[in-house]
Amino acid sequence: MKSTDDSKPATPHNAPPLDSSDKPVDVVRRDLQDSDDDTRAVDEVITPTSIREKEQGAEELKRKTDEIERKVADGN
Repeated sequence: MKSTDDSKPATPHNAPPLDSSDKPVDVVRRDLQDSDDDTRAVDEVITPTSIREKEQGAEELKRKTDEIERKVADGN
């Protein structure tokens, strides 16, 4: 049985989303521009850190450890 509510025509499943004034919304651009700090924190936890960033962190820790060991060995 056909619906009797013909106030809006049917839209295809791949039609762009519309805002309240029936203008198309670029949701990808909107989401990329969204600067919600709550979701950014979650994204940083979920998104894996690159291997290069991990290597840089390890190198920095090694430099600091070497510096501390030199100071201890010198008696300072």
